[in-house]
Amino acid sequence: MVKWGLIILAAVAIVAAVYQQPAVEVVSSPEPIDYTAEFSIYTHGTIRVFTSSMYHNLSADVFITADNPSLIQVKKAKTTWQYFFETLPFKLDKNCLVTGTGQTFCTGEEGELSFTLNGANDPDVLGKVIQPGGELVVSFDR
Repeated sequence: MVKWGLIILAAVAIVAAVYQQPAVEVVSSPEPIDYTAEFSIYTHGTIRVFTSSMYHNLSADVFITADNPSLIQVKKAKTTWQYFFETLPFKLDKNCLVTGTGQTFCTGEEGELSFTLNGANDPDVLGKVIQPGGELVVSFDR
């Protein structure tokens, strides 16, 4: 009798252990990201244009197209301005702009590189996430 009692108790323990397994967490996929922002770059008052195909559709995450090359298409969450500019064939950091044709504009005796986000001066903008409808102006002037 004790033997059957132990067998039944063991079976109950096994069944209880199986049903007490932690639930599998279901993670829903994030909603697709699809928004735009704008940018422009001026050097000594002249706007730089990005109509050349060498600037278009260079990343699946964030890109510009031929039909409106100042409009940034953002497809990946938490995309920073720096990441966007790194997808383009030129260099931009807090102090220098080196264009796709090799022209260099660095803060110093020749002028100052500045960043204006949504109408406000923001020297640290490159590390910030691009927000829907954001407007960045990069300028180099004396």
